[in-house]
Amino acid sequence: MLYDKTYVMNGKQLKNSILQWAIQGKLVPQDPNDEPASVLLDKIRQEKERLIKEKKIKRDKNASIIYRGEDNSYYEKILATGEVKCIDEEVPFEIPQGWEWCRLNDLALYRKGPFGSSLTKSMFVAKSTQSIKVYEQKNAIQKDCTLGDYYISKEKFETMQSFVVKPNDIIVSCAGTIGETYLLPSDAPVGIINQALMRVTLFDLNMVEYWQIYFAYMLLNEAQMKGSGSAIKNIPPFEYLKAVLVPIPPLSEQNRLVERYNILLSLIGKYELEANKLNCLNQKVYDKLKKSVLQEAIRGKLIPQLAEEGSAQDLLEQIKLEKQKLVKEGKLKKSALTTSTIFRGDDNKYYTINKKERISVDDEIPFDIPNTWEWCRLGILFSHSTGKALNASNLKGQLMTYITTSNLYWDRFELDNLKQMRFTDEEIEKCTATFGDLLVCEGGDIGRAAIWNYQYDIRIQNHIHKLRAYKQLCTKFFFWLFYFYKATGRIGGKGIGIQGLSSKALDNILIPLPPLKEQQRIVAQIEKLFEQLH
Repeated sequence: MLYDKTYVMNGKQLKNSILQWAIQGKLVPQDPNDEPASVLLDKIRQEKERLIKEKKIKRDKNASIIYRGEDNSYYEKILATGEVKCIDEEVPFEIPQGWEWCRLNDLALYRKGPFGSSLTKSMFVAKSTQSIKVYEQKNAIQKDCTLGDYYISKEKFETMQSFVVKPNDIIVSCAGTIGETYLLPSDAPVGIINQALMRVTLFDLNMVEYWQIYFAYMLLNEAQMKGSGSAIKNIPPFEYLKAVLVPIPPLSEQNRLVERYNILLSLIGKYELEANKLNCLNQKVYDKLKKSVLQEAIRGKLIPQLAEEGSAQDLLEQIKLEKQKLVKEGKLKKSALTTSTIFRGDDNKYYTINKKERISVDDEIPFDIPNTWEWCRLGILFSHSTGKALNASNLKGQLMTYITTSNLYWDRFELDNLKQMRFTDEEIEKCTATFGDLLVCEGGDIGRAAIWNYQYDIRIQNHIHKLRAYKQLCTKFFFWLFYFYKATGRIGGKGIGIQGLSSKALDNILIPLPPLKEQQRIVAQIEKLFEQLH
């Protein structure tokens, strides 16, 4: 390989792996002297019973105990009814000795924020000694209880007691940035949660940090279950959330696990900075190598010239004959034959003929090319048209799909969610791209190009140029020429170069033209080298 573009695992991937190890008991070693997790769960049940007796919470009808039977299977006993069922199919992985399984609902009380009509901006009041804070999503995301400017009156606060949040509660972001958790510090003001938050009140604060780690793992697992590239857009419904199985380590192991996890997170942050630097460096090297390859290709230095392949002048003559034929058939305007050519004078400088007057274009020539090549304008080689603009008056014709510049990327198309508009018969012919056409962006990322290599036709919008060769050409060569011109600022660049890409500017682009077979060999070599660069 010319260049090894090494894959580097990013910080997110590392964090996800560490989450997996932590929750599965693989992050820190187990200590047989640790008090088992069963003792911790017994204490939590006792605390719940105390709160029930004090009428601070209601008894959970689904409260259960999960245990391992003598047959090595897992069973769940519903405390209210005594019902026992095997849950082996639910258990996702094996846990170490001393750990226990329980439901997420066994560990805490959960409450989502009020519905929209229960808390609106019209209810907010100015901050004062008599007002009560409304916690927002940014408090959870930025881990800061002092942020926010929304308050309600004490009277309104009394009507929203089920949404009260206090020190040592956890708030969870439930919209946009999903799953960010924040333990309110001991000096945090009492307030209420808004619609974008969930409140979590743990029965045992000693396991708060482990709970936060597990919650992050649960959301990660949900995303993976949805499939690659998916993301969690909402916190899972309460019915699902409360029933989720949680592996509980002994409390001492939780503390060791959390300590190791936090150390690793700080290291991941440093690693990610360096990984990003490496990825940026790799990309810069790759881009420079790619540009160097294209520079050699466009200048005729990438591969040797072969006498048997003829010259670009021969190709231009063939194109001229083809255009004359099209004029005779009424398929091309006669004006297309008057396009001036570029030639080298006896003084070794470049000229063109305009109205029988010889004009020097030597200052336009950016570099030397092989003797078998020619300089010419793009408009000599390709017929050119643009698409149709969408407006309210487009009421005639067939309803057909079309592409815009938002569908056209470098060397590819994104064809999801194509739109439709009406095209008359005359417009269809002008605005239709077919297999092999080179499509170029007029606006946006000026000069961005791709070849339409689909076996079906497509209509184009007015900000796309369609280039179709008069005579057989290697269109991919001209795609790479556009790519090189864009990368070097000759199209859409600042200072020199083509600032816009009107039809006239496009036709007037000066290009080096190799013989046809050499075009094909150049493209084959470019693609071979680029494959080696990856």
